[in-house]
Amino acid sequence: MGLSFTQRIAVPSDVLMQELQGEAVLLNVNSGRYFGLDEVGTRMWSALANSECIEKAYETLLAEYDVPGERLRQDLGNLIEKLVENGLVEVHGG
Repeated sequence: MGLSFTQRIAVPSDVLMQELQGEAVLLNVNSGRYFGLDEVGTRMWSALANSECIEKAYETLLAEYDVPGERLRQDLGNLIEKLVENGLVEVHGG
């Protein structure tokens, strides 16, 4: 997947998210696909869903977590790819 951090993430209207004790389950009601997120994944999801582009989400997360920037960039990209594969987010712009 040719992901650019200038793109933005959109959550389709048929995707539901339920958070419980810091963790989340995402469900695509049309396909029945679901995905579980741990506490860090849930925070990444929130940052992505509420930022104007992936880069802004990355900057927010980099300020919150003590992690090398390249590692965060790789982890964030991997999460986005898995979410797209499961129909839980769409990538727009660029």
